[in-house]
Amino acid sequence: MFDPVDDLIERIARHLQRPVQIDPALDGRVMREITALPTPGGATALGRAWRWLRRRHQLTLTPLGGLAAAAALAVVVFLSRMDRTPSPAPRAESRAFQFVLVAPRATRISLVGDFNDWDATRTPMRRAGSEALWTAVVPLAPGRYHYAFLVDGSRWLADPSAPVARDEDYGAPSSVVTVGAGGGDS
Repeated sequence: MFDPVDDLIERIARHLQRPVQIDPALDGRVMREITALPTPGGATALGRAWRWLRRRHQLTLTPLGGLAAAAALAVVVFLSRMDRTPSPAPRAESRAFQFVLVAPRATRISLVGDFNDWDATRTPMRRAGSEALWTAVVPLAPGRYHYAFLVDGSRWLADPSAPVARDEDYGAPSSVVTVGAGGGDS
């Protein structure tokens, strides 16, 4: 009538259907063991910071603290907007470029131009060899530059050995120099 294999399966099925009694303290013991285990990266500052960031935190601000936080946020936003202004393209490597002027009666001469914001104090020229020869060496990246000589603090003079600039912004004479990228100056 009954097959012995069917009888065995029937007994196993009844056994598996019985409710299992679990010790109520088991959950607590398992959780204690898990928290005692070392966590990967737990000993590093980064691991501790990551765990701290993942926990819940409560933040309470006074009205003055809220105002300070809003001001700090506004400064961060303002500064981040300033960083978005396009910066000039990086210049190629600079090379030393020598400017020379013969001015026998001058007592002081400054080289002014695009490369020093037309500031007479930034590139004073020096006498070289004879009393009449003045020189200045300026590092220039490849590009086109307008420049002039300021003689004795009052007289603007274009370079007599260079092309005169056509677009005189302020009516003062100036010259133009083009520094090439491949080593040849024009």
